[in-house]
Amino acid sequence: MSMSRRTKHVLMSLTLTLAVIAGLQPTAYAGPPGGRPDDSADIAAATDVARARVASEVLLDSYDPEKAWFPSSWWNSAVALQTLGDYMLRTGDRSYVDELDHSFETNKGPFPAGERSTDEIYGNFTSRAIDDAGWWALNWVTAYDLTREQKYLDMAETIGEFMLGFWDPSTCGGGIWWNEERTYKNAVTNGQWVRLTAELHNRIPGDTAWLDRSLEAWDWYQASGMINDDGLVNDGLTDDCASNGDTVWTYNQGLAIGAPLELYRATGDADLLAESRRLADAALDSPLVVDGVLTESCDALDRSCDDNQKQFKGIFMRYLMDLADTTGDDRYRTFAAAQAETVWANDRDSSERLGQRWAGGTSAEHPNVFDWRTQASALSALIADVPQDAPGRSLSATMTPDQLAVLPSPGARSAVRTAVEVAATSDHRRPTRVDVRVEAPRGWAVRPARSHVVLRTTGDGTPARATVPLDVTIPAGTPDGSYPLTVTVTSRPGLTWTTRATVQVASVVDFDAGSTQEVAWLWDAGGSGLSQAGSRFADGTSRFVYRFPFPAETTAAEATLTVDNQYVVALSGDGEDWTVVLEEDEEIRDGSNRADHTLDLTPYLGDDKAVYVRVTDAFPADGWGGGVYHVTATYTTP
Repeated sequence: MSMSRRTKHVLMSLTLTLAVIAGLQPTAYAGPPGGRPDDSADIAAATDVARARVASEVLLDSYDPEKAWFPSSWWNSAVALQTLGDYMLRTGDRSYVDELDHSFETNKGPFPAGERSTDEIYGNFTSRAIDDAGWWALNWVTAYDLTREQKYLDMAETIGEFMLGFWDPSTCGGGIWWNEERTYKNAVTNGQWVRLTAELHNRIPGDTAWLDRSLEAWDWYQASGMINDDGLVNDGLTDDCASNGDTVWTYNQGLAIGAPLELYRATGDADLLAESRRLADAALDSPLVVDGVLTESCDALDRSCDDNQKQFKGIFMRYLMDLADTTGDDRYRTFAAAQAETVWANDRDSSERLGQRWAGGTSAEHPNVFDWRTQASALSALIADVPQDAPGRSLSATMTPDQLAVLPSPGARSAVRTAVEVAATSDHRRPTRVDVRVEAPRGWAVRPARSHVVLRTTGDGTPARATVPLDVTIPAGTPDGSYPLTVTVTSRPGLTWTTRATVQVASVVDFDAGSTQEVAWLWDAGGSGLSQAGSRFADGTSRFVYRFPFPAETTAAEATLTVDNQYVVALSGDGEDWTVVLEEDEEIRDGSNRADHTLDLTPYLGDDKAVYVRVTDAFPADGWGGGVYHVTATYTTP
């Protein structure tokens, strides 16, 4: 199986941690010189950093190291990677530099249509979708700011040269076309263009060409009519070069804030800063903010956002953060803090996933969605709340796994194992002692229930980590349901963090793909994605694996999967050796073969009575791999 980044951290640090628990003596705390590290503002800022770190770790769980992207979305991957760059720049944590570089080196070449996008990728992160290229260029500028490696800035400039070929004064007097077919001039592509050209100028010594282009583009953008009388940005222009009055999307508004702001840095023209502020103030006083919460029009309970729209609000917060940093305006900082608080309080599930609706709320037909796109977007809200001068000390913890499934033996106790990973930073190199306390339901046993670890922090923003394995015993006769394990970690002076795991006790397996219930059974996400139709799907070389840990007394078991498109279903008793039991032999792409299939799991009951179910793609070249909508499983005992 492939492991998440968090699982790898657990395995890598397990030996160290056991040594820490067994052999190291508690170290007396010595605080950093000067200041008051237990001041409430310092503790709040440390919490802001910890929240952003945990959300970043959850986002990286969805990163596909084989394709070096986030599954099945080309431009969305660029935005998610830039968000991780923002996190690292903000906090000093350099944990994900390797992923940025891996994505650069793996994806800088050409790809046929269907491999990375429905469009052909020409190389250098360019395609017929000009705005897609723009997102990659902005990401590589951030990577350059983070690492100072010239190759990233060179790539951003190469993409800029590609985009320049679509600046066309012969239509509407200027502007960048949205696509290679030259059918639409819109806000997103031109907002990107102003921001990118200004960024290139500000980073290339002696440049004048990119600055001239940026000034020309901004003058055209302001005069285009896309910024309406309320200071809000409509989506684009009609064929006769008038504003089309289409939806005010938050990402267009965010780019319109960020574009003149970067140009202000290039020129020192106060009018540009004033315009950035005007557009930000217009947004905060508009229907984009509902009861104090940034809200996309598709966030309404009777609507659903598509995979593109899921990431729009995060882009707005990226550029509002930039404006807050530049101006120091308390209004922008207060707004950013409010978004972070509502995300954490109302839009976070038990696996620390962050959803689409920052205010919370769901409906049966239009549920709140939790996936890596919504995670990246909401992460930007958390990053925006981290102070510019991030605190040196922070403390966090996560559980791995954080969702556990138990199919209990009748009349017998059950046991599961999880682990808590502790992460801490400090502004000194002295050991940091962290106390760990576990709370479980009454009658359950957890070993160890209390422990401590000593972390060798390095004095920078990259956290030191250690892992405490936890053995959990569940009493016989425990009714079906979800049960919490709560872990609280503390470090002097004044830092504390609470994390959680959920143990799902179930007599039967019954879940929808993409639901919270699914997570306990999902052994390996394997680069799979979630479709708008409600399936978990595996395209190309991706896969996903469910694990069903049947009781030791199990004599027979079966599972029913609702599947469609180009599926291959295989079974295993150990997660290593597989037998294909179901395969679609036609290249079906429209879900017309969606049906229930019942599988006999009995021959695959392993030594520990667990059965693994894997779904892959029967035709990996065309991008319509197997999708699973619903799963049930039952078992028989004497």
